[in-house]
Amino acid sequence: MKVFSKLALFTFLFSDHLLAADWQAAAGPLRTRWAAEVSPTNAHPEYPRPQMKREEWSNLNGLWDLAITAKEATQPQAFPVRILVPFPVESALSGVMKPVSENDRLWYRRGFTVPRNWHRRRVLLNFGAVDFEATVWVNGKEVGHHRGGYDGFSMDITEALKWSGTNELLVSVWDPTDAGTQPRGKQVRRPHSIWYTSTSGIWQTVWLEPVEKAHISALKITPELDESAVNVAAAVTGVESGCQVEMTIRDEGTQVYEASATAPGQIKMPIRSVHAWSPDDPHLYDLRVVLKRGKLTLDKVESYFGMRKISLGKDAKGFTRLCLNNAPYFQFGPLDQGFWPDGIYTAPTDEALRSDIEMTRKLGFNLARKHVKIEPDRWYYWCDKLGLLVWQDMPSGDKYIGPKDPDIVRSPDSAREYETELEALVTGRGNHPCIVMWVPYNEGWGQWDTGRIVQRIKQLDPTRLVDAASGWTERGVGDVIDMHKYPGPGAPEPEANRAAVLGEFGGLGLPVRGHTWQAEKNWGYRSFTDAEALTAAYLDLVSKLFPLVDAHGLSAAVYTQTTDVEIEVNGLMTYDRELVKMDEQKVADANRAGLRSSSSTTAQVPAQK
Repeated sequence: MKVFSKLALFTFLFSDHLLAADWQAAAGPLRTRWAAEVSPTNAHPEYPRPQMKREEWSNLNGLWDLAITAKEATQPQAFPVRILVPFPVESALSGVMKPVSENDRLWYRRGFTVPRNWHRRRVLLNFGAVDFEATVWVNGKEVGHHRGGYDGFSMDITEALKWSGTNELLVSVWDPTDAGTQPRGKQVRRPHSIWYTSTSGIWQTVWLEPVEKAHISALKITPELDESAVNVAAAVTGVESGCQVEMTIRDEGTQVYEASATAPGQIKMPIRSVHAWSPDDPHLYDLRVVLKRGKLTLDKVESYFGMRKISLGKDAKGFTRLCLNNAPYFQFGPLDQGFWPDGIYTAPTDEALRSDIEMTRKLGFNLARKHVKIEPDRWYYWCDKLGLLVWQDMPSGDKYIGPKDPDIVRSPDSAREYETELEALVTGRGNHPCIVMWVPYNEGWGQWDTGRIVQRIKQLDPTRLVDAASGWTERGVGDVIDMHKYPGPGAPEPEANRAAVLGEFGGLGLPVRGHTWQAEKNWGYRSFTDAEALTAAYLDLVSKLFPLVDAHGLSAAVYTQTTDVEIEVNGLMTYDRELVKMDEQKVADANRAGLRSSSSTTAQVPAQK
């Protein structure tokens, strides 16, 4: 039996190696420079969850078998296509690049073996994200089902495993895209204008982890800057009598505090001489959480956090301001849609993710508004690490309304799905210090029960601000009043209890031949023919923007946008990230000068706590 298992494993690995050698990306309309680095042996090899990191794990990214069937079909006998996970089936980097409709079903299959030293432990199967509805089998046994295209999920697959030989993993996915009412952002079946290519199926890392029966299942980290403390709650699955959680904070290798509590545990830990996190100084503390029973270590995860506070306060003129760490702080940055010409929703590499954030900072911005998309954890990790504030949109879906229309009425299924995915967003990304604002609605897209949804977000996360409705569907709730103006700029009328922000402006367009999704018929909100004219127009906008800080109490502005996206060419960079389309130095100088002037204007008195 042992001989057969080794032979089967050798055959599986050898044949997989041969197929990997034959694999190649599909020929898409445009690609980034990172696409050349992608292969079946190195598809997103990084540990995908930086704030709950385990030492032992097995990455299941790479080549999988794929079949596309009718939605109602049962498991197919043949899997005629090879797909590179975690790239969506519509993308060039998947090797498939085929559209998927609401009438189709995706079937993924691959083999895996369980390392010998994992035997007699529990094994978790983790998915970063699968769009939209997934059912999972291991060795023919159903081990779980999940709905939601943006949040991660885990399954204990121990009882379905074979400890020796090859296990079969099968995943079935159905994704209606805009034929359904679920959150889907700007994905559509027929891309046009500001609506882009859809992402279906697995689009984030898949991995295995060994754990004990009692193990850490989640962390909730809440910095309390005013009290010079951090509150950490550790959720534990399978907790047993006598279990303790031990928590240790380190600052650049030096131990700051250590404490323990009965599991599941929540500990408030003081931090002397707090080093606050900000875009100007993105200081992070390391956190280790260990689950023990007596002297026996059952589980250990590594994490980190930043000590920062986001709030509202008054300046000397009485304007309500966005405040960071109890001081007014003007926030300025691009609308960031997170699309890639070769990976669609999935960046080619981790370095590509990082590069977008580095360029945003290099251009003098301190903010990105993540627009109707939720990114993999590692995008927020780089924002935490490099110092970029984030306004996080909830992906839109269902029906859309105009500026004067009432909120939509959702079906029970649509309402349940929206709230489930909203809660998954707030709890799943809530430990990242970079996120300072939740944005449930944009321009009336899927806007529903606005007042109650704002209150629900506040219940889930009372530490952050909420932009209830970015754009024109104002309901008088939330922490900011937000207007969009193209090309702008502009500012809403100041209010006593909410900060005034410019949620979108700009949209200056320039197609650059050789760097566009299609050769002709690209568009921007206002189009230009060369980099010099585009730069002059941008500098003119910025020169008009920053006086609004002092004159009208403007607290933030979001420029459209980080990159071109498909036929929309109003990016600071081309879609392939090869070019900054304006004079990079002039843009950076103007942005930094404006932020310096806004700092001297707004930071006249301490913010109210």
